[in-house]
Amino acid sequence: MHGYTGSKDDYLKRLRRIEGQVRGIARMVDEDEYCIDILTQVSAVTKALQAVSLGLMEDHLGHCVVHAARESDDAGQAKVREAADAIARLVRS
Repeated sequence: MHGYTGSKDDYLKRLRRIEGQVRGIARMVDEDEYCIDILTQVSAVTKALQAVSLGLMEDHLGHCVVHAARESDDAGQAKVREAADAIARLVRS
């Protein structure tokens, strides 16, 4: 079981909403909408994806990392390193 399992339906709903927003952006480009309006929508999608990312990271830390730390120090350290690497990727993007 993953840390996000209890919130899976919420995540899927949010991701479907984001998917719809991305389709809307594509439609805006196809219809030659004003570039600033498109960029505004891109910014909204980016923020929505960041919110999903933060939620998943919180779930991972609260479930997977805590579980591994209870298992052993080495397992806990490995999960912390994994989470730190994921955070670094999120910060760079």
